[in-house]
Amino acid sequence: MENWAIEAKDLVKKFPQRAPSNGNGAQTKKAPARWWPFRKREPKPLFTAVDGVSLQIERGEIFGLLGPNGAGKSTTIRMLCTLLEPTSGTAIINGFDITRQATQVRQSLGTLLAGERSIYWKLSGRENLEYFATLYHIPPAIAKKRVEELIERMELKERANELVEKYSTGMRQRIAISKALLARPPILLLDEPTLGLDPQAARNLRELILDLQKEGHTILLTTHYMEEADQLSDRIGIIDQGKIIALDTPEGLKRRIEQREIVRLEVAGWYEKMGEQVRQLPGIEDLTVRKVEGDDLWEVSVQSLNLRQSLPALVGLVNHNGSHLVNMNIQKPSLEDVFIHLTGKALRD
Repeated sequence: MENWAIEAKDLVKKFPQRAPSNGNGAQTKKAPARWWPFRKREPKPLFTAVDGVSLQIERGEIFGLLGPNGAGKSTTIRMLCTLLEPTSGTAIINGFDITRQATQVRQSLGTLLAGERSIYWKLSGRENLEYFATLYHIPPAIAKKRVEELIERMELKERANELVEKYSTGMRQRIAISKALLARPPILLLDEPTLGLDPQAARNLRELILDLQKEGHTILLTTHYMEEADQLSDRIGIIDQGKIIALDTPEGLKRRIEQREIVRLEVAGWYEKMGEQVRQLPGIEDLTVRKVEGDDLWEVSVQSLNLRQSLPALVGLVNHNGSHLVNMNIQKPSLEDVFIHLTGKALRD
């Protein structure tokens, strides 16, 4: 289909398996093998990080890619932006093949990768943008105009000449996104763009992402925040153990577990063994537990096919052996509940 901005076809990425740990965090060293002429080397075992990912993203849509840590999200992103070469399979970005036309692919993309310092802290915000405009071969007159437009748009005009090292995390992220927008690419790959931002900065960035979509950009977004994915994404793909296990609109994904009932509990004195006891109760399907920071409280989310049957036993179990129920409410299934149902774990696990 010509309307696909991104089309991945059976992408696979394998890495050499690390040697097993000796229990102290160090890798176990094998005894050196004796060398003989013409001796064949044993192939190293491989770990499959991405296992046959296929997906299509339409032009102009925001596509959310969700998965627990280690599921293959970032590896997929790095293959799509040509930083990693696929072991097999390929992808078409803006009509160009990532393995045979890598230069044209890069020219079609603006990329923001999580956990990487993509701007220079010893330069000012303006100097960063001017430097990258030169790398992108943007003519000087056009570059100057675009730099000023982006500084104005990102509300950095008053501090554009300060060193980036003096910026807040949110300001640095805005400069990094400005860098990705300099060449006006049709497609943006945003890997956890709001990670580490305060609530107001994250909200501003979400509004910017929606504005960029209105301007015609296609956006592939990964995030660790379910509410963010639900708010921004036209469609969502859920990846686990290197495979796409679900792909639909947020509402379509939620409809998959409409028959389930969700109860949220706040529990004081939760202990690990209680989790196994709850899972053994009749009608209980899924359970996640999170510690509330700064309090001796745990947030417990339980999915049940028949809450009327399971709720009395659940409450009785919670109010036992020194633990007790602090608060409880029953809710409709959320995107996070779908994720837990499909993967068996919370997004941040």
